[in-house]
Amino acid sequence: MYSPKWSKVKKQLKSFTCDSLKDRIDFHIINYRKAHDQLGRAVIAVDKKEILSMCTITAERAVYRKEWDIRAKQNIEYDINNYKQNLEIGIHAHEMIKTEGIMAQYDFFDAVEEYLSSPIEKSIKSTDIIIKLLSLIDRRVGKRTLQKLNESIETEHESIRYFFKLRCDAEGISN
Repeated sequence: MYSPKWSKVKKQLKSFTCDSLKDRIDFHIINYRKAHDQLGRAVIAVDKKEILSMCTITAERAVYRKEWDIRAKQNIEYDINNYKQNLEIGIHAHEMIKTEGIMAQYDFFDAVEEYLSSPIEKSIKSTDIIIKLLSLIDRRVGKRTLQKLNESIETEHESIRYFFKLRCDAEGISN
């Protein structure tokens, strides 16, 4: 789903964006050619201002730090030969930073792929920040659904609250 198909995926995302926000929201992929993996950032912009930036380098650094925090708290020595343990700690660290809102470009690609292949009813209830955010700006989500979400949105991540407020303001819904 990387750059050769990005223009097609971007068109799909834009086609699902509600009419009231269609001209205000944009999606960008920035790849760094000189980076070791040539990955970069995925950006969701509103009114040409970056609102959510998902940088691979920042996320990888956060995962690394979180892994060592987990090891320190649980008193686990690093063993290069213990692949299973290292993998489990890495997965746990990655999930922890995602809930904090630190995401990589590949997290964006994974979320977009799942969002585009899932029904909107499932996407709106997702625990993934990106999927939930995309579903909040989706044209298939109506005003009544947004009003029902009003109470539960306060416990969500700040990015989700931002896009919920943006959508409600654009639709003229008081929250």
